[in-house]
Amino acid sequence: MRRPLFHLLTLSLLLIPGLMRAQVETLGIASITPTDSLTQAVKKSDKTLSLNRVVESLDGQLTDRFNATKKFQLVAASDLKEIIKKQELAQSGSFDASDKSLAQQFKLAGTKYYLITTIDDFQDYVEKATFEGTGDTATKRVFRLSIIGKLYDSTTGKLKESANFQTGSDEFKQIQQERNYSVKDGELSDEMMVAVARNMAEKIATHVVNVLYPIKILTKRDTEVTINRGEGAGVAVGDTFNVYALGEELIDPDTKASLGREEVKVGQVKITEVDPLFSKATILSDTGVAVGTLLRKPQ
Repeated sequence: MRRPLFHLLTLSLLLIPGLMRAQVETLGIASITPTDSLTQAVKKSDKTLSLNRVVESLDGQLTDRFNATKKFQLVAASDLKEIIKKQELAQSGSFDASDKSLAQQFKLAGTKYYLITTIDDFQDYVEKATFEGTGDTATKRVFRLSIIGKLYDSTTGKLKESANFQTGSDEFKQIQQERNYSVKDGELSDEMMVAVARNMAEKIATHVVNVLYPIKILTKRDTEVTINRGEGAGVAVGDTFNVYALGEELIDPDTKASLGREEVKVGQVKITEVDPLFSKATILSDTGVAVGTLLRKPQ
């Protein structure tokens, strides 16, 4: 009996692994919030508008940067607002993993991972100095933005990663010079605000992706390798990466907990081409570069 075309196509999809839909984990991104003490301090310095503009831009930029990595399905912050209130993770830093109802709330929201970002420092002003004797004056722009990012695993309710991300005066100046963004006296212009937010959002997204999905070599042909990072995932033509092979598992002698596996440097590569889903690199040195080895940017 002749089988319907639909059945034949379904059977083909099941038999060809490459055509099967890849499983992508879901990430919930909470709205970025300043700490209470920072909010009060900013009110006194009359910088509330500047801070609010940065927060609003960061909310959108963070979602955009995570979407660009192509590693997650994203859950809107508005869908998770009530969970944040109940768990108060931003203030407590963690929650009782034995409380199964909290972890269950994560699952009901459809998230595998949950990211909470809190701004704990914001400074933006012009410092003026007068030199004695000559009366000459000089100005210096002071800018500082600091964010704490906390990543939770919904299956356990435990904190998986915590990191601090900063943009200081030097980096601020570099961002400004990249496209000659205009700045006002002690106030961020709209263009500069977006540029700073995009820079910070990319730092956070790149770090989280690298924690959950380390950069790995997919193929190696002669002196060229292909890696599992593409456009919008923190790689650019000209970037260099150290290559590491995984060794033995390291166990803490006091807690008996696993500290991960030993990483042994086995080479270095340089990115030559960035495509939408992957990138290619040339091997600069090789003492064991192979498929599956990890890539990390030099410190």
